[in-house]
Amino acid sequence: MTFGKTIHGLRQGIGGLGLSVAAFLAASVPAFAQGAAASSAPAAPSPIATGAAEGAALASGAGSYVPMKPVEGIGMPIDGALGLQTQFSKTGEYGEWIHDIILMPIITAICVLVLILLALIAVRFNRRRNPVASKTSHNTLLEVVWTLVPVLILIGIAVPSIDLIAKQYKPAPEGALTIKVTGNQWFWTYGYPDNGDFEVISNMLNIPGQPTINNGVREVGSKPWDGPSHLEVDNRMVVPVGEPIRLQITAADVIHSFAVPSLWFKLDAVPGRINEKVLVVEKPGVYYGQCSELCGAKHGYMPIAVEALPRDKYNAWVLTHAGGTIDTGKKKPAAAAAPAAPAADASEAAPAADATAEAE
Repeated sequence: MTFGKTIHGLRQGIGGLGLSVAAFLAASVPAFAQGAAASSAPAAPSPIATGAAEGAALASGAGSYVPMKPVEGIGMPIDGALGLQTQFSKTGEYGEWIHDIILMPIITAICVLVLILLALIAVRFNRRRNPVASKTSHNTLLEVVWTLVPVLILIGIAVPSIDLIAKQYKPAPEGALTIKVTGNQWFWTYGYPDNGDFEVISNMLNIPGQPTINNGVREVGSKPWDGPSHLEVDNRMVVPVGEPIRLQITAADVIHSFAVPSLWFKLDAVPGRINEKVLVVEKPGVYYGQCSELCGAKHGYMPIAVEALPRDKYNAWVLTHAGGTIDTGKKKPAAAAAPAAPAADASEAAPAADATAEAE
């Protein structure tokens, strides 16, 4: 009888120990599983983290960027050239068309007409051939013609000109990449708020054999990708090609002007104010400009170098900067955020599940 009681007591003790272990496992295993799922599941990542991961895959390493070598005569002035630089933006092509097809013929016709009238007057109405000057006045037809013809000419110029202005200042589409341009005495700063908010400082390269313009900056021609002197910089403004880019332009000290002729782009940089304009570069390449507002002693040493790259190469360039992230998350439509809702529902359902477990 004593032996039976002992066996029964051991059985109860082992049963109690088993219940304790089971309760411990029941409490710890779901928590462990939930923590492992949370650490391993890719659900609801931040747009910046997603962009960084995608950019890393696209760029195949942060050190894969090599600056582009400019093409001689493209995106830069040519010695002895006449006319506009070749345009590499839609607005530039339209502006060039207005200049070549509308303005130049009208200007040429007016100049030729005035020259012919001057020659005719000099030959036919000089003192020898007309000793007595004509007293004709109030010629109604002549007055109507010289009033209406200039009006029609101005209307013909105004219609495409106003259309060009409207195209130049059309707002950037939602989700467009934003780059902030700041003019300083005497260099440019380019900020990339959509790519991790890093900044690039751009100084003109020093010219061999001439006084140093920027201390600590290398000389032009020391790298194989350098462009012409007085225009090449140590750090270019890099942009993706074929995309609308929202340029927000300001200044830190005095008024500067951000101008790139081959991209048909010019906008003043005013301290305390942000001017905005859209830039779209059609083809990959390097395009040069300069500050076009008198801004002090080194005004002539503020060149602009814009390097337009395909998207994958642009992403690779972004990842060469500390904190640089790809801006893909910003470009996703608002509807893409909907899958994040189940995560909130799951978290809200968790207390109900815990309550059910406690009740059981």
